[in-house]
Amino acid sequence: MRIGVDFDNTIICYDTVFHRVARERGLIGPEVPANKTAVRDALRRLGREELWTELQGEVYGELMRDAEPFTGALEFFRRCRAQRVSVRIISHKTREPFLGRCHDLHASAQAWLTHQGFYDAAEIGLTSEDVSFELTKAAKLARIGAAGCDWFIDDLPEFLAEVAFPAGVERILFDPAGAHPPGPWRRCRAWSEIADALLTTVAA
Repeated sequence: MRIGVDFDNTIICYDTVFHRVARERGLIGPEVPANKTAVRDALRRLGREELWTELQGEVYGELMRDAEPFTGALEFFRRCRAQRVSVRIISHKTREPFLGRCHDLHASAQAWLTHQGFYDAAEIGLTSEDVSFELTKAAKLARIGAAGCDWFIDDLPEFLAEVAFPAGVERILFDPAGAHPPGPWRRCRAWSEIADALLTTVAA
């Protein structure tokens, strides 16, 4: 079995970082819930779309170090390794932010993965060939197909619904908030649920 996994908002959770920075800068009030979507929606209601875009560049850049993996994500990768299941990270990520100060977003992501033990031979043990940050959505779709993925896990239903999504690849929508309607994919709210769906059968 080959499993592909998206990176942003699938493995790494930015909720508390976005909320903390927005509160520190007085951009939102205490009534806004501590999650990325709530912060985005609050800024958009104020007509501050450009500020939201700039904030994304900072969080996905130098502030990425403060973000945490979703509960169960690291354990999923460890179980894949223990059960000899091939797993790759395939993500669409621009090299630099659209607005604000210039950061190498790929370098920030690689540093975060290193810090979390993804490249540690004693932990998850991925190699550089197992991680792809593609500059376009089309390139991400092509990479999924070229990698021969049997399953792909992503937090965006619109990506999983792409007409060009590789044929024969089963899809899992990671939807921790239960915010999306059913679609032509398996919907999971937690990494433990994904592990039970994909790895229990392998173990058996």
